[in-house]
Amino acid sequence: MDFKSYKTMMTEVVDTVNEKEIDKLMDMLVDAYKNDKFVYVIGNGGSAANASHLAQDLAKGTRKSADQQRRLKALSLTDNTPFITAQGNDEGYDTIFEQQLRTFARKGDYVIAISGSGNSPNIIKAIEWANNNGLVTIGVTGYDGGKLLKMAHHTVHVPLNEMCTAESVHSVIFHYVILELREKFKDIK
Repeated sequence: MDFKSYKTMMTEVVDTVNEKEIDKLMDMLVDAYKNDKFVYVIGNGGSAANASHLAQDLAKGTRKSADQQRRLKALSLTDNTPFITAQGNDEGYDTIFEQQLRTFARKGDYVIAISGSGNSPNIIKAIEWANNNGLVTIGVTGYDGGKLLKMAHHTVHVPLNEMCTAESVHSVIFHYVILELREKFKDIK
């Protein structure tokens, strides 16, 4: 495939994403901001990189200025290397996100789980715990969405059976969301 063909394919994939799912995601993040709730972001591999980037953009990229008092509190649980390695070594990799949520999260907080397949055991375990403990769950998926598509309270689904491009489309969606939230947050005192 040449690059021109890849660009065409990317555009076609982006066009398949349901814009109402993205709008709902933004509404949920505005609610988190208004209600001073924490947003935790989780993922593995390329989705872990997207989780780190999204959390940073939510926390910093949505601010109007450095001295702004009200901020969206967002944290990627993929970045806590000492906890992840200790937890993975002592109790299993499947528990790395669930156990961090048990430590940090409170009822009403939000969890954004990014999983191309929607079937990563550590993602599923974390979402099960979050759903059972009053957190709002959002799944961002590719392929057929897997278990995550069925479990999360809300989803943003990229219906593509190719991981690299699905992760790229997730990133495009996240950057759009940040730009829109920056504007929406200007009107909230």
